Amino acid sequence: MIAEELFDVIVIGSGSMGASACYNLAAGGAKVLGIEQFDLPHDRGSHAGQSRIIRKAYFEHPDYVPLLQRAYHNWNHLEAITGEEVFFRTGLLYAGLPDNPVMQGVRFSSESYGIPVNQFTGDGLKETYPALNLASSFTCLFEPDAGFVLPEKTIRLFAAKARELGAVIITGTKVINWQENNRVFEVNTTAGLFRAEKLVITAGAWAQELMPSLKVPLVVTKQTLAWVQPRIPEAVALGNFPCWMIADDALPGCFYGFPMLPSGRFDGPPGFKLAWHYPGTPCHPDEDDRAVPESDEMHLRRFLDKYFPDLYMATNDVKTCLYTNSPDEHFIIDYLPGYEGRVALAAGFSGHGFKFVPVVGEILSDMILQGGTVLSVNFLGLNRFG
Repeated sequence: MIAEELFDVIVIGSGSMGASACYNLAAGGAKVLGIEQFDLPHDRGSHAGQSRIIRKAYFEHPDYVPLLQRAYHNWNHLEAITGEEVFFRTGLLYAGLPDNPVMQGVRFSSESYGIPVNQFTGDGLKETYPALNLASSFTCLFEPDAGFVLPEKTIRLFAAKARELGAVIITGTKVINWQENNRVFEVNTTAGLFRAEKLVITAGAWAQELMPSLKVPLVVTKQTLAWVQPRIPEAVALGNFPCWMIADDALPGCFYGFPMLPSGRFDGPPGFKLAWHYPGTPCHPDEDDRAVPESDEMHLRRFLDKYFPDLYMATNDVKTCLYTNSPDEHFIIDYLPGYEGRVALAAGFSGHGFKFVPVVGEILSDMILQGGTVLSVNFLGLNRFG
């Protein structure tokens, strides 16, 4: 490929959102080039770590629910066209004080959109999930249609289907910069210069560097994920235990985790996975320091001792991934100003974006190929920042 070859669209950053965008653009008939600086998948961004929760009773904001309804449809479509399972409906247990913003948000979204969410009584919860120790003052809600998706497998599938439809996706290639020249975008990379009529920028933690005209600050933080060996694995195993989110009464954000997945069947380390959903230590995405902050490990151990008091036996693995946080922790999906709708961007997913991967790819494709989308994304636009 040389500069003389002209693509309809170049997708800069072909990880989670980018791979989905490549597939949807190619399915729409576009000549697509996806550029990724690492492998697909990789552990230098936001998608690594074996599993991601998917849910509809969205405490962050009810306006996400219509997008989630479309995302669920698109997850089913991905499984149908690939014959692969990526979405596991385990149900999701929410727990916290009744006035906690997480619990209030779950109830509001559930009631606003008729999402089935059931309430546990204290005795019923202990009988069903004896590994858990929750305060009697906590409200416990259960969303049966929630569960988890497989991030690494999802990216491989979207990239493979995009290539089947004619998209070119190159890896190990870093974008240095890009510019517009006579209404053609020139993307300068470590593998040479590539040209396209339009751009999609889904560069995750590198989005700010690749869009210097974007005046909204994006803060990249390092987030800790842990896998522990439980004393009684069966008590929290897949099939016996749901995904869960617990709003601790002493710390902001919430802790979350997954049932223990069987070894050898899934990407990632063995063990019972948990993490803290709250912005971690600010960092630069290119820094080589992948060390886990001691304070993060301390918070996770204290959480386990408090809510799973007889569970912990050993730590199997601890890793980090990256959040790219917008100022209000909501996504940014819009056109980059100054390019007449020819550069679409998706950024600032703030640690809760992966469940939207199939629908964000569809939205970006609609924006580029059709000049807009019928899906409700106005609340995620740049104009909210003034």
